[in-house]
Amino acid sequence: MSKASTARSAPSTVPFEFFALHVVRTRRLGPTLLRVTFGGEGLDLFASGGRDQRVKLFLPQPGQTAPVVPVEAGTEWFAEWRAMDENIRGIMRSYTVRALRKGSQYGAADELDIDFALHGEIGPASRWALRAAPGDRVTLLGPVVEDNAGVDFRPPRGTDWVLLSGDETALPAIGAVLEWLPAGMPVRVFAEVAHREDIQDLPTLSDARITWLVRDEDGSRAAGSRTERAVSAVRSAGLPSGTPYAWLAGEAGTVKALRRHLVNERGFDRRSVTFTGYWRAGTSEEQLVAEALAAAAS
Repeated sequence: MSKASTARSAPSTVPFEFFALHVVRTRRLGPTLLRVTFGGEGLDLFASGGRDQRVKLFLPQPGQTAPVVPVEAGTEWFAEWRAMDENIRGIMRSYTVRALRKGSQYGAADELDIDFALHGEIGPASRWALRAAPGDRVTLLGPVVEDNAGVDFRPPRGTDWVLLSGDETALPAIGAVLEWLPAGMPVRVFAEVAHREDIQDLPTLSDARITWLVRDEDGSRAAGSRTERAVSAVRSAGLPSGTPYAWLAGEAGTVKALRRHLVNERGFDRRSVTFTGYWRAGTSEEQLVAEALAAAAS
């Protein structure tokens, strides 16, 4: 996933560490959503900033029992990982922490939840998640301080209300943001899922109104119609008054179209719109990773 804009700058120097984790259990949340709960002795040092906390997940290559990653998570870890044989190095993907439970404070094991949007056998992350079983080993690159650059949801002071929009890839972040927001904060949420069975209960103390966009019911499976449907839902909605802050994530084209609508038609200050393309229609996970590697090397 690539960060396109943030409303307020995140810390520039961020301490991250590698965490050797294992699968504790899995749970289907819907036809296309799967929650994987991870455990590991080092999780007591993991310090999620909540909200849309981004981490790097490394999966083992076929035939490996654990992913191969650099020894240390210093400033050169990415260059070291990139220099490894692509058939040996751990398969790297970006995910959002759905929940972190510090059970060690109460004599229980620490646990971390990551929700996977499944798309069958297409892509190594989806294939791995479909087969994940207790004991399977992964490595996570995550923060050891709560205020870290892996958090993009940063509403400026003076924000009166919040708009959240995203598809199932952004649903874990939307859920975590809703849990983080203060009691009574007006929030308008537009959440897209593939099936009605994918709709989740999203606990929050905020004053949230959630509009679910279900692709199976509105026929918006093609990328163009999905974008049109998402923009139309926001365009036709009555929004709260006051100073807004918007967080948009999901398919890159849809996110850009929503941002244009909010800035050009709704009059949002562009500095108060955080937008992130988690994926791009017509482009595979491997192509996106290759593009990111090429950009880093240029």
